[in-house]
Amino acid sequence: MATVDEYSIDIRLDDNVDVNEIFGTHDKHLKLLEDYLNLRITSRGEFIRISGEETKVTYAREILKNIQKLVTRGHKIGSTDIITAIQMAKKDELEQFLTLYEKTLIKDAKGNPIRVKNTGQKTYVEAIKRNDVVFGVGPAGTGKTFLAVCLAVSALKNGEVEKIILTRPAVEAGESLGFLPGDLQEKVNPYLRPIYDALYTILGMEHTNRLMDRGVIEIAPLAYMRGRTLEECFVILDEAQNTTKSQMKMFLTRLGNRSKMVINGDQSQIDLPRGVDSGLIHAMSILKEIDKIKFVEFSVSDVVRHPVVADIIKAYSNN
Repeated sequence: MATVDEYSIDIRLDDNVDVNEIFGTHDKHLKLLEDYLNLRITSRGEFIRISGEETKVTYAREILKNIQKLVTRGHKIGSTDIITAIQMAKKDELEQFLTLYEKTLIKDAKGNPIRVKNTGQKTYVEAIKRNDVVFGVGPAGTGKTFLAVCLAVSALKNGEVEKIILTRPAVEAGESLGFLPGDLQEKVNPYLRPIYDALYTILGMEHTNRLMDRGVIEIAPLAYMRGRTLEECFVILDEAQNTTKSQMKMFLTRLGNRSKMVINGDQSQIDLPRGVDSGLIHAMSILKEIDKIKFVEFSVSDVVRHPVVADIIKAYSNN
């Protein structure tokens, strides 16, 4: 932590701002700033003193100014907002922080607005809106699947597509599908849980199940895509790193008129048998020069789960 004789500044928050919203429950937002920027922050009423390395003190001051503006505009602040601001400050992108809150992608089942949480997500969303085939590549926790489902539901509600199809390869990840009961659909359903969770968050369980019963939303193993032409659909392929080259080719060539495809994967989590090449990695090597296909690569700094997740990913990637 910072020492008393280091650089310090005092700031005063506006009288009409909710101080508790800025500080967080039990000052958890200030503690995040302290921990991630190695500062010492003390507060008394609307006054805050920040002490530490001058550059980081400046970061904290600007972050708190931006957070105050969000609170004044009626936004609820969470730990993710603080972490995002810290990461953007470190990358000299803090001037873009407020723009993340200007547009709502969609509202969830409880009426809460869903927005992008960092510049990586913003780039990804814009790519999907502008292109018919988009690859989202990067570590777990960057929001690839959730955002793709948000945009798919939005496209469905706006009449841009007639159907949403969500799929993934039925590849085992340390567990055996063969010992699970039921047919292939039932066996692979546990592996499709993140997709169901995203749909339930956005649409609610009852509405999601109703749309699935009507065939408006289809969740199926990748093997079920063979031989089909997917027209007027928003199609999401998850866990694409576990496709083979032939599976990826099969999937991409299903694209029909007035459809979008989003292919998401994490190169660090390949569960294919030894000696089998990943269809995602192969696609990245041969399709990047095609103008109508967009690749968006996320980094560890784009992780939006608990702050420690990014540190865990870094630790594993370095060993």
